[in-house]
Amino acid sequence: MVLKFQITGMTCAACSARVEKVSRQVPGVEKVEVNLLAGTMVVTASEDVSAKVIAAVEHAGYHAALQGQQQKKPERSDGELTEMKIRIIGSFACLAVLMYFTMGHMIGLPVPSWYHGTQNAVVAALLQFFLTLPVVYLNRVYYFRGLKALWHRSPNMDSLIAVGSLAALIYGVAALFRMSWAMGQGNWELVKQYSENLYFESAAMILTLITLGKFLEARAKGKTGDAIRALMDLSPKTAAVRRGDTVQELPVEQVQVGDVVIVRAGGSIPVDGTVISGRASVDQSALTGESLPVEKSAGDTVAAATVNREGYLEFRADKVGENTTLAQVIRLVEEAGGSKAPIARLADKIAGVFVPVVMGIAAVTFAVWMLLGYSLEFSLTCAISVLVISCPCALGLATPVAIMVGTGKGAQLGILFKNAQALENLHRIDTVVLDKTGTLTTGHPAVTDILPGKVGKHRLMEIAAALECRSEHPFAKAILQAMGEREYPESVEFETIPGKGVSAVVEGMRYYGGNSRLMEELGIPLPELSALAEEGKTPLHFASEKKEYLGTIAAADVLKPDSKAAVESMLAKHLDVVMLTGDNRQTAQAIAAKAGISHVISDVLPTGKAEAVKQLQQQGHRVLMVGDGINDAPALVSADVGMAIGAGTDIAIESAEVILMNSSLSAVSSAISLSRATLRNIKQNLFWAFFYNCLGIPIAAGALYLPLGLQLSPMLGAAAMSVSSVFVVTNALRLRFFKGEALPECGEDNCIISEKTTIQEEKTMETVIKVEGMMCGHCKARVEKACKAVPGTVDAVVDLAAKTVTVTGTADVAALKQAITDADYTVVE
Repeated sequence: MVLKFQITGMTCAACSARVEKVSRQVPGVEKVEVNLLAGTMVVTASEDVSAKVIAAVEHAGYHAALQGQQQKKPERSDGELTEMKIRIIGSFACLAVLMYFTMGHMIGLPVPSWYHGTQNAVVAALLQFFLTLPVVYLNRVYYFRGLKALWHRSPNMDSLIAVGSLAALIYGVAALFRMSWAMGQGNWELVKQYSENLYFESAAMILTLITLGKFLEARAKGKTGDAIRALMDLSPKTAAVRRGDTVQELPVEQVQVGDVVIVRAGGSIPVDGTVISGRASVDQSALTGESLPVEKSAGDTVAAATVNREGYLEFRADKVGENTTLAQVIRLVEEAGGSKAPIARLADKIAGVFVPVVMGIAAVTFAVWMLLGYSLEFSLTCAISVLVISCPCALGLATPVAIMVGTGKGAQLGILFKNAQALENLHRIDTVVLDKTGTLTTGHPAVTDILPGKVGKHRLMEIAAALECRSEHPFAKAILQAMGEREYPESVEFETIPGKGVSAVVEGMRYYGGNSRLMEELGIPLPELSALAEEGKTPLHFASEKKEYLGTIAAADVLKPDSKAAVESMLAKHLDVVMLTGDNRQTAQAIAAKAGISHVISDVLPTGKAEAVKQLQQQGHRVLMVGDGINDAPALVSADVGMAIGAGTDIAIESAEVILMNSSLSAVSSAISLSRATLRNIKQNLFWAFFYNCLGIPIAAGALYLPLGLQLSPMLGAAAMSVSSVFVVTNALRLRFFKGEALPECGEDNCIISEKTTIQEEKTMETVIKVEGMMCGHCKARVEKACKAVPGTVDAVVDLAAKTVTVTGTADVAALKQAITDADYTVVE
């Protein structure tokens, strides 16, 4: 079972390492993950050991509380930051006065006469001491936490600060007593010696600068959760619900499954549901990253946090509360941000022993300088500098801040990582395997070519729509979709011809639509159309009862608009792109060629997809599998990283480690780029953390004193430590400016209707002629006959209501006008 805890009192990587260690020692615990940034711990155990884990954490000096599955992690409150501001202002106020008295004379500032001179040394020391006490009191939290951790034998960064500043403070107090004694003995030389090395200002400066650094760090860390907070703010607080005959404005928490919810233009959709009436343009960018609004009408699904930009919708609530898409996205982002990446293991191991090692180095530093004959003041300065310059925070924050910002940015782009391991593994992949249907292609057929025969293109589409409007075949839906809002005649006496096609009577004539076997039965010869098959397209032929070939409409499962650009982007990243499909090799090669993919694995049964992925892995490749169907689930699990298209099945999404909220293939490339950027950021942070500590600690210990005569002041050490933590967090925040790859505009290479259709349109022109004098069906027939007799005319259709004739073909306009005039009708325009 999985137990989630909220942990308080952790301030650095040493704290999280200690909590993880004591929790892992509890019997029954199998796995522990502590997140310093989120203040959470996830424990996997064979039984309910929550009470024992809490007791172990409490004994280690921290506080733990069981966290409910739906409980949101508490954010740093404004009150805490305000309290830190008060501490900083108070500390700097006292520190400014203290520095004025201790160092003002060095830059020519006037200092009272009663402060200078050896005879006033005790007065000066007492003034420094009393100015330091408020700073110590304001920042007493370091002593409470640091000494408590030291008592529990789990020293942390607060322990370093507490010991370092306390050592300086105790030395200053001891020096004050020694000065007083020496003054009573008349030993003015000793008084002068101690008055020049009091260290009160060092203790105050250490505490003030550390607090300032902590404040800047806390404010920067607060921004790492901006993505989650932005998602939470998207959901409206109220919803308009129709109950009975009234519409009520209810808190969104009171909306129940089955309620009818109303959303007007400009309103946010409060819960997930299915549209039952109305039509609207819905902005889904917050969830999917799609920049363009999506049209929604009856039968379509809508999700919480999307916005109705234009229109009116009434929908049935299907998912409410914690079950909405938005809630699931937030939960996934939080879990991913709170998980640990494998790259963090080395830092965690070092952080676990870092503070004790630093304390040991400080003790050795003090002893070595004393044994070499240097003064107590010099040796103490080096030891204190070692304590305050070391920064376990930088080690502890290097990975989690980048992971949290990276996963949050991914959510904004419609890319959800289930855990940090997926985010890390994605940057290592060298091969992308794309399932064809629904991933590389739209997953449903669309009209690609319209090839007229006896009739024109528009007439062919009208007849086809009339025939197919009663059919459930996917190609029938493609034809109706291609017709759009255009009207077409009604059909009667509809018949399905099993395995061949359909037939119906349209405007008094029977028409047929189907495959080549149907045309062969009817005795209708077909033109050479082998090129369509080579391109992976399926032709539907149409004919009339007069044995006339009317034309062919080709349909295919076409590439998504951005597939080719997405593949090009992956290839530019030096990735091997593979298309995996169950289609025959000819069809697969045709689709792959259009997408720019050279490596194709075809004729693969659903059960063989996982085996294909394993074969690539056996060849040494790290594989990313992208799919959307149930049959992709085994391959998604087998791959190094499984990625599910958001529009896919629940099983595919459950099997994958990365989920794309939209169906755009460009998001795959964006996810890879984001993973690489995040890992690059983590490596920069870890390099800085190791480099800083490896360089800073020896310098603080006095490594440059013998060759160059340089000694690091504890004040500079404290400032450097604060800058180190702030640097790591600020560097991670740069990921907020990561930009995903934009979807390409529909162009010649990625539109649904192919180039062949465009060429056909250019060759087959349409001319609309306004004609006066047409009154009845007889007139209609005479004008159509006259136009069809003109060379170059493919079809002519008269609209009696509009008084027009639409001529399809390449006939000369002047010849058409003359033919109509010769038939005793007047051409208006």
